[in-house]
Amino acid sequence: MPMNYAKTGLLLAVLTGIFVAMGGLVGGTTGMVIAFVIAAGMNMFSLWQSDKMVLRMYGAQEVDAQSGGEYYAIVRDLAARAQLPMPRVYIMNNPQPNAFATGRNPQNAAVCASTGLLEALSPEEVAGVMAHELAHVKNYDTMTMAVAATIGGAISMLAQYLQFGALFGGNRNNNSVGWIGMLVAIIVAPMAAMLVQMAVSRSREYQADRMGGQICGNPRWLASALQKIEGFARGIRNEPAEAAPATAHLFIINPLTGEGMDNLFSTHPNTANRIAALERLAAEMGPGPSRIGTRSAAYDRGPSSPSGPWGGGGAASGPRGPWG
Repeated sequence: MPMNYAKTGLLLAVLTGIFVAMGGLVGGTTGMVIAFVIAAGMNMFSLWQSDKMVLRMYGAQEVDAQSGGEYYAIVRDLAARAQLPMPRVYIMNNPQPNAFATGRNPQNAAVCASTGLLEALSPEEVAGVMAHELAHVKNYDTMTMAVAATIGGAISMLAQYLQFGALFGGNRNNNSVGWIGMLVAIIVAPMAAMLVQMAVSRSREYQADRMGGQICGNPRWLASALQKIEGFARGIRNEPAEAAPATAHLFIINPLTGEGMDNLFSTHPNTANRIAALERLAAEMGPGPSRIGTRSAAYDRGPSSPSGPWGGGGAASGPRGPWG
């Protein structure tokens, strides 16, 4: 945990420095001071409020034991296995199978799965995915994710403003400032993307995969889920993520199509490599459970129960989830 706090502090310092420098380009010394004050406020705001912003951005709806059915029960059981407080559980109405976790610490964490994920995966695969997200919570990665998404997005927006100003004249007293603004806009956007990548490094994804496999008890559940999500994600556009690419690193699989500048924000390791690592972990752990086993009756699925991990029982012709 201390190392994650140190990484977050370093990320904040570098991002704030870039933001202040860009403020100086816009308004000189006064602009730098204003940018510093704004950045300080954003840093504090992002630590306490960015989870709510991200959940609102994706239209996520909170569910409970009754409305969340088996999906909620899976998260509850995994949180107990991971010795974590019960996170808030959300569903976003999005056809792309994906999931993310957010929150500044385990006491204020939230996990969110898309309707596409709950419809496409088996309960065991959903358990693997949510175990991965809870591993991020346990490692305090979600705090860094929240900060990176908020500040990185602000830098990208300011870079676009500088580019717009450069295109339409820049500083009236010195036309060269317009070209400087254009140059900064071109350079800073990739820098912001690299900082987001640094915030949630590839090693963190591998670490969350490994810990997630241990939490759920069978790494092959997560490996199977990653393979399915990767296949579906390529063909299903995630509109909210495309509109805010700086949040792409939150998801278990990159939600972006790679169009335009989106590929700059690719923070995820190669899926095949992640699956291979999970297969090695499965070999180390030995035979694991083939199906979910829990104390909760919500896991008891008869032949007439819904196939999705949200149904707590009933006829298969009933609503497919808490949104239906």
